[in-house]
Amino acid sequence: MDNLNALIAGFGEVLSPLNLLIALLGVTVGTAVGVLPGIGPAMTVALLLPITYGMQPTQALILFAAIFYGGMYGGSTTSILLNTPGESSSVVTAIEGNKMAKAGRAAQALATAAIGSFVAGTIATLALVFVMPQVVEFAISLGAPEYLAIILVAFVGVSAVLGSSRVRGLASLLVGLTIGLIGIDFVTGQQRMTMGLPQLADGIDVVVVAVGIFAVGEALWVAAHLRRKAAEVIPVGRPWMGKEDWRRSWKPWLRGTLFGFPFGAIPAGGAEVPTFLSYMTEKKLSKHPEQFGKGAIEGVAGPEAANNASAAGTLVPMLALGLPTNATAAIMLAALEGYGLEPGPLLLEKQPALVWALIASLFVGNTMLLVLNLPLAPAWAKLLQIPRPYLYAGILFFASMGAYAVNSQPFDLWLLLGLGLLGFAMRRFGLPVLPLIVGVILGPIAEKQARRSLQLTGGDPSGLVGGPVAWVCYAIVAVVLLWPLIAKLVKAGRGGGDHHGLETKTEVSV
Repeated sequence: MDNLNALIAGFGEVLSPLNLLIALLGVTVGTAVGVLPGIGPAMTVALLLPITYGMQPTQALILFAAIFYGGMYGGSTTSILLNTPGESSSVVTAIEGNKMAKAGRAAQALATAAIGSFVAGTIATLALVFVMPQVVEFAISLGAPEYLAIILVAFVGVSAVLGSSRVRGLASLLVGLTIGLIGIDFVTGQQRMTMGLPQLADGIDVVVVAVGIFAVGEALWVAAHLRRKAAEVIPVGRPWMGKEDWRRSWKPWLRGTLFGFPFGAIPAGGAEVPTFLSYMTEKKLSKHPEQFGKGAIEGVAGPEAANNASAAGTLVPMLALGLPTNATAAIMLAALEGYGLEPGPLLLEKQPALVWALIASLFVGNTMLLVLNLPLAPAWAKLLQIPRPYLYAGILFFASMGAYAVNSQPFDLWLLLGLGLLGFAMRRFGLPVLPLIVGVILGPIAEKQARRSLQLTGGDPSGLVGGPVAWVCYAIVAVVLLWPLIAKLVKAGRGGGDHHGLETKTEVSV
């Protein structure tokens, strides 16, 4: 009850004309930068950080939180329309969303993404209000072995479950893991696979990889086939979701929320793992599994809900522990320290008005996002009717600008071209792109958690096996890997039983 009273007081702070204007500005800017490949919410918050020092702390945090939420949604727009994720957390949305767009259902994909983001963001923010202490306690209880086991589930899922071929899926995953190894070893300090180039010492940024593989690879693929077949006119389609779309979307919205919020609260959890797991779950539970890979609306609704729920989840450890779980949260903590505030458990005791105003602003910003983006879904969808040479020329321009903005070094543009050629080759030989991106994002995290687990036990492999969470994850991995063999044995057993029964029936009839 005290939390509800504090939340109501927070709404009283936020619902002033100036603060509402700041929230609207934040969601608008966040959506705009989310649409641009490579320029995500973390970079935008960092650029605006010096400007906000003249503002009150509450107003600055309202602005940053609105940019954060807007950026998480904006990344889905180009994923759906152009197969170009603006954020690494929007990679999964591109799989089904772009197929829906090419089938003339771009408006429906954008609508389910907007509504799913609103539903998940609202539920996750309510969870932030009521279960923050419990979630933080659970997150703290997980050790390195549990993190490693969860990541292994994601590896096996995207390579063995999502791909049409397990061999190709694992090959793509290995390529991604190899790219993730480039850089300085965080334990020994030695350079790995940098070929003596100082620009590779910090590794290859995941934004450069995602933009190169998706945007540049897609543009090269389209250019290679542009003269072979007539330019495809992609219809915009009906502008709103029908009853069937609603029926197939509401459960994925709720399941995506359940995936996203806890993972957002886990240190190093982020939005990537829950979006992958949400997509895998929807593919398994769907009554239309044959539509996955061809434009299934569940494959957009679930991951987008997980994406936005994780955004609220990241604020749990940030506000309760002073522990940032992503780059945007880290910059927000830097802003708090710039105002002379101490992040962590004491922040809620010393500055309750600021914390609850921030939480209330999430509800307001989430509603603004829905009102802003839902009517614009048909307008966004009409981007697909731009002639393809002009459209992909624009994609290459913004992709290059986004990749350059990551580190502000020309070397990244050469990397972008090389990765684009790799993406083109993967499309040519039928290798799935998603396992590669998963390997790049989660590979370094898996290595770090594995080393920590082994260091705690002095190199004993038993350190990789943690508590019940790890055991459950390893059981899932074993079932997924052995499932073809199990299915074959079960099928053989049934076949043998049927054959035996047929012989018996024949003898009786004789």
